[in-house]
Amino acid sequence: MSQIIKVSTSTQASYPIHVGQNLWDSFNDFCATRYSKEKLFVIVDEKVWKLHADIIEEGCNTFFNNVEFFDVPEGEKSKSFPEWNKLVDATLKSGIERKTPILAIGGGVTGDLAGFVAASVLRGVPLIHMPTSLLAMVDSSIGGKTGINHATGKNLIGAFYQPDAVFADINYLTTLERKEWINGLSEMLKYAAIEDESLFQRLEDEIKKELQPSPQWAELITDCARIKTKIVEKDTLESGVRAYLNFGHTFGHALEKYGGYGTVSHGEAVFLGMLAGTYASEIKGANIDNARFDPFLSLYDLTINTDEIEISQLVEIMSRDKKVKDGVIRLVLLSDWESPFLFSCEDKDLLFNAWEFAFKKLNTKK
Repeated sequence: MSQIIKVSTSTQASYPIHVGQNLWDSFNDFCATRYSKEKLFVIVDEKVWKLHADIIEEGCNTFFNNVEFFDVPEGEKSKSFPEWNKLVDATLKSGIERKTPILAIGGGVTGDLAGFVAASVLRGVPLIHMPTSLLAMVDSSIGGKTGINHATGKNLIGAFYQPDAVFADINYLTTLERKEWINGLSEMLKYAAIEDESLFQRLEDEIKKELQPSPQWAELITDCARIKTKIVEKDTLESGVRAYLNFGHTFGHALEKYGGYGTVSHGEAVFLGMLAGTYASEIKGANIDNARFDPFLSLYDLTINTDEIEISQLVEIMSRDKKVKDGVIRLVLLSDWESPFLFSCEDKDLLFNAWEFAFKKLNTKK
């Protein structure tokens, strides 16, 4: 059984997001209506491949006659030009054609990388996402953002490229490490802040239990996917309200870059970014209370010493964010829960104080 969300964008016909369990039959039924059975390219996270190779092979070979698998090293460092170039080279040498689909199986790193490969090869080949992490299911597999990192910042090279379909099978979450659950939780808390405050309590209730796939998590994933879908449909190319999905991310991306990609996880960085963002929002008069994040503080344990971080360097990195306009840092802040807005921030002291507050809050969680 699965729930299906239809995504309609300004750049292509609608596509489905399937959320549920045991989705390989749905995947193959979909492929039978769209593609030749001649060939499929699969770009898969190496860890997911080790854990689920048998079922992935069986699922892919049910419809397709020839399947080629390319594994991607785990971690943010794979979102790089060398890895992208290696995959482009491999698919071209293997005879990919314009109607040959690429299936991305993995978390956000694999999906972003494989999506950019699909957008680049032959100026675009069909793309299907099969997200295997909570973060990818609720966020990165939806909306068509693809890309790789650059030495000067995160996600600075890429393209908007929508998939033909998304299959979010929560069975993959049975082998998801706790830290990856927490990564995904950060994006779900983002949706709580910008769109649906009730998610705070629902998520608080679930983290008190064992982190395993359940009907409750399937519902939460579906609801978060609907929120992102609604925003993407309004603003496919991020010229307006889609920017609200960056709540906490301008701060968070700076922390990821500062620590060296992979040192601080995306979810950890975004959580800190949301603490900083809510502080800045309160300073600007928002009717919110930062304590709403307190029940989740104990889940986050950064691998770098926040007391040794040079906040001035973080602010400098923020000034090179891709969303900077006319040299001014643009933040997503809140006037209230569920009421985000874009704020052009020229006050470096506000940024410094927001970071200082976030680090202090995290360090005093116990």
